[in-house]
Amino acid sequence: MHSSLELKREVDAIQIPSGDSIKLPLGMKVIITQSLGGTYTVATDFGLARISAKDVDALGIDPEASKKESESTSSNIPENASDLEAQVWNQLKNVYDPEIPVNIVDLGLVYDCHVEQTDEGKNRAVVKMTLTAPGCGMGPTIAADAQSRIMTIEDMDDAAVELVWEPAWNQGMISIEGKMKLGMI
Repeated sequence: MHSSLELKREVDAIQIPSGDSIKLPLGMKVIITQSLGGTYTVATDFGLARISAKDVDALGIDPEASKKESESTSSNIPENASDLEAQVWNQLKNVYDPEIPVNIVDLGLVYDCHVEQTDEGKNRAVVKMTLTAPGCGMGPTIAADAQSRIMTIEDMDDAAVELVWEPAWNQGMISIEGKMKLGMI
């Protein structure tokens, strides 16, 4: 992508890879290096930062245009997933590590995803996921993005996204689709 532009307003961002919250000032020159899943990774004079979907107007991008995502399949989605679980998986496919142009499902970062009913009869998604590197400061941000996307599902009442470290992630967990996107096959 690599589009250079000036910020239209001050905007909250997450510094990559530390995960620290920062403010980028009005008029700052940035270069968009990735725009996947509705979030934008920008290069600044101070390093990389991630701008959330709710703040794309600061980049001069129409928020409605940025919502258009294509739904595709993934060999990492279990064939026996219920309809509601499939909706969760599809929402997770809109979550990206800001440094890698492949969604967390195709990267193989989602280890478990199921929907359970609470004692009150409400639907609760439970997701266990990992990161490509345990020291990545973006983990809480990526998990929060996953949780917020799950909560957009009409029949979903609650979502829990837990970061786990076992088993350790490796490139063999990347789906066929992800490997193709990364040029590994």
